Amino acid sequence: MATDYYDVLGVSRDATPEEIKRSYRKLARELHPDVNPDEATQDRFKDVTAAYEVLSDPEKRQMYDLGGDPRGGAGGFGPGTFGFGDIMDAFFGGQSRGPRQRVSRGKDAMIRLQVDLNEATFGGTRDIAVDTAVACADCSGMGTAPNTDVVPCTMCQGRGEIQSVQRSFLGQVMTSRPCPQCQGFGTLIPHPCPECSGDGRVRTRRTLTIKIPPGVETGTRIQLRGEGEVGQGGGPAGDLYVEIVEKQHEFFTREGDDLHCTLTVPMTAAALGTAIPLTTLDGDETIEVKAGTQSGQRIVLRQKGTARLRSSGRGDLYVHIEVATPTKLDERQEELLRELAAIRNEERIEPTLHQSSSQGGFFSRIRDAFHS
Repeated sequence: MATDYYDVLGVSRDATPEEIKRSYRKLARELHPDVNPDEATQDRFKDVTAAYEVLSDPEKRQMYDLGGDPRGGAGGFGPGTFGFGDIMDAFFGGQSRGPRQRVSRGKDAMIRLQVDLNEATFGGTRDIAVDTAVACADCSGMGTAPNTDVVPCTMCQGRGEIQSVQRSFLGQVMTSRPCPQCQGFGTLIPHPCPECSGDGRVRTRRTLTIKIPPGVETGTRIQLRGEGEVGQGGGPAGDLYVEIVEKQHEFFTREGDDLHCTLTVPMTAAALGTAIPLTTLDGDETIEVKAGTQSGQRIVLRQKGTARLRSSGRGDLYVHIEVATPTKLDERQEELLRELAAIRNEERIEPTLHQSSSQGGFFSRIRDAFHS
């Protein structure tokens, strides 16, 4: 015949079906019209496809080797029998998709860890117990019993797939599905490891030491690479995520990097002024309450809040003052307060009303400015 199909595909005359398929896939990727649209390349792509049509079919190849013309209609082979399904099979079907690998990456895992405000502010280290899958020590993750190994699947001959050919208007269409006997792995474990039942993994409890960075808060996740679930077949482990849950503090509440607390002072101390000790996260501090301090006023202690995560500096501590009015007075205390009220001309109070700041805010002041 004028055309040497073996030469077109660049294989020897004793090439195996897999070598023929591999060569065609390589050439088809290089010559496909979507990659090289010029006419000369398209003609060569047609020649390569025609060569593969003949050499990939055992009966057509035998006829060709005997000098026949399998594409000319002799021997019952007519045009159109090599269709889309055959081309798709050359790229995606057959052994190119299987068998599946028994070794795979493990899943990620997550646990929650409670920390107190001091740990969230200054950081630290903690030992945590983790229950995850680890590689089976008896079989080293292979899943086979000692002194045994996997064997090729007899149903799919190690391909991991079962193929079937059907005729359609496109020609021969080859379909593949995972082998039901080996689940697509291409191999079987006739003697599973008794420790892990062939999975290659066992669950166990481990103790890990983790570092808590300063500034964490509820919802912060710390990633520990390779400390998650071990993969099948002894594959690499996934990652472990430790999610922080911050405990509520007895006195301080947190808003971002700032802390807030309420300090209650007696009426007399608020009127006369005083110094009050306060225990902060950094130790004891002295709070200076000025004379005439009112309820709702606040005292700011700079850089006494929590640390800023992955940044420098700290937030502030806001001490909110609450003036306590006595609810029970003895005769002498009541006498003294009445005497003070008389001295301050406060025995009879004329109500003085003020517009609420929520009603007389910025826009109200603008309106009053236009009216004045």
